[in-house]
Amino acid sequence: MSLTARERREVDTANSSGRPPVVFVHGLWMLASSWDSWRTLFEENGYSTVAPGWPDDPETVDEARAHPEVLAGKHIQQIVDHLAEVITALDGKPAVIGHSFGGLFTQQLAGRGLAAVSVPIDAAPSRGVLPLPLSALRAAFPALGNPVNFRRAVMLTYEQFRFAFVNAVDEAEAKTLYETYPVPGAGRPLFQAAAANLNPRSAARVDSRTPERGPMLIISGERDHTVPPAIVNASYKQQLRNPAVTELKRIAGRGHSLVFDSGWADVAEAALAFVKRHH
Repeated sequence: MSLTARERREVDTANSSGRPPVVFVHGLWMLASSWDSWRTLFEENGYSTVAPGWPDDPETVDEARAHPEVLAGKHIQQIVDHLAEVITALDGKPAVIGHSFGGLFTQQLAGRGLAAVSVPIDAAPSRGVLPLPLSALRAAFPALGNPVNFRRAVMLTYEQFRFAFVNAVDEAEAKTLYETYPVPGAGRPLFQAAAANLNPRSAARVDSRTPERGPMLIISGERDHTVPPAIVNASYKQQLRNPAVTELKRIAGRGHSLVFDSGWADVAEAALAFVKRHH
């Protein structure tokens, strides 16, 4: 088993709790700790929670910033397989909630039949999602702008983070969030997603038709530059092929930081309500 000591503790705690499990999946430029507020909310509402990292993730933001090489080179298949390993170690099928690339991974895990219910939030585009707004290209450019970043981990400058994540909050909050959350992000998943529609066997493909997918709520931030509503709407249409419940919720006035900025609770409450109905 490749679970870290922390992941194993969280799985063991969930299994011994007798509570329905919820798995939170972080996105690029984030760590599992970005879900801490959500985990508290869900645990207060009767769930056990697990927040796996991507393979080799450091446990703290300071450590990740000091050692970006540890984050470099990770690829989509490797990450999703690790998440699947965490989920299959649970005694019960969990709700899965993911943001950004974590939202793409959430759809892939649901497509493998591993989620009782799922909530992808501003999910990175999968194969077959065709819209490519200019803001999404600009947000990804810090990595995609240099081919050598395929094997590197790239840290966003404050200005890049301001545009890609925190465009919908004020300057003071944006600076606090930059000091608190972002870490260097592996370039390879961005290159894989960017080439997904050119590669029939892309690792960014999603099985949206499997009957085992379960109910899915797709959440979109109205002002998201990184994953604009056009991308989320295309993902929603793709997921409508599934016979299970598929819903779309648009959150007005929110950017890509909607899961960890000062308005996170509005998004979390919407996800919690959907999970309660279906899990």
